[in-house]
Amino acid sequence: MVTIKIINQVINQSAIAHQCQELAALVTRHTDGKGNGFHKTAIEQLEFQRESSVSTTLQGVCEPILAILVQGKKEALLGEETYRYVAAQYLVVSVDLPLSAFIVEATPDQPYLGFKLNLDPRQLCDIITAQTNVIEGEKKNSVRGLFVSTVDAPLLDCAMRLTRLLDTPQDIPILAPMIIREIYYRLLMGEQGEAVRQIATSGSNMQRIAEVIKLIKADFTKPMRVEKLAGQASMSPSSFHHHFKSVTSMSPLQYQKQLRLLEARRLMLAENSDAATAAYQVGYESQSQFSREYSRMFGAPPMRDIERLRTA
Repeated sequence: MVTIKIINQVINQSAIAHQCQELAALVTRHTDGKGNGFHKTAIEQLEFQRESSVSTTLQGVCEPILAILVQGKKEALLGEETYRYVAAQYLVVSVDLPLSAFIVEATPDQPYLGFKLNLDPRQLCDIITAQTNVIEGEKKNSVRGLFVSTVDAPLLDCAMRLTRLLDTPQDIPILAPMIIREIYYRLLMGEQGEAVRQIATSGSNMQRIAEVIKLIKADFTKPMRVEKLAGQASMSPSSFHHHFKSVTSMSPLQYQKQLRLLEARRLMLAENSDAATAAYQVGYESQSQFSREYSRMFGAPPMRDIERLRTA
């Protein structure tokens, strides 16, 4: 019996590797000649990523996504935690999180290739509601709002069928929503189903923290009152702090700080703001504190970091 199980695992891994190669060929065809970066498609929720060299590709707030790594290797940094994933693995972000992502394996001949689908919690909720074994409002556990897992054959098959629709655009309006719904179902039935379920389960700790995150994002330049946010989540301050950190890996104040610093960096890079102006605009009263926290997050003082980005 053990031998048969091992043989079946080998066969399954071989089939997944073959499917991943097929998906890589499709993504390659749809990104050839378009350069590095994210490439939108005729399917609104779907994007592809292609990078021909190692690089930092994202430093910002990532909204809920499914990202299947098709070719290459990547790292995602959330707070103090590093998530590494390779071809035939996928990453799910279930709440808005400030992330840094690094391509760690890519060449012009073997570029990094990624399949990215934006997730809609409302569509997930529809599927959860249709399941008869759902426990509404389960609140006892909090899970991290980001995880990496190994892709299975049914999920890869969905990704390939969705990508192939790009060759028959007349089919997209009818068939794409059906395949995307199936992708949600496969995620719910996969090994990380509990984490995916919490994205859209009414009353779950993750959903309540996600609602508070929206409030923080909408008003991150103003002083934060943790007690008020805890009340919005219907939690005590200590319980709120615990669940917030369980979902995001950081405290509410650390989360707000990262939002402020990311926005300050954007203002200096895209709008030519000086460091003092950017600091004030994102809510800092102390220029020295801003410079100190900026250096800690980005590895260099504000203007030196911006100069480095502009000349990279």
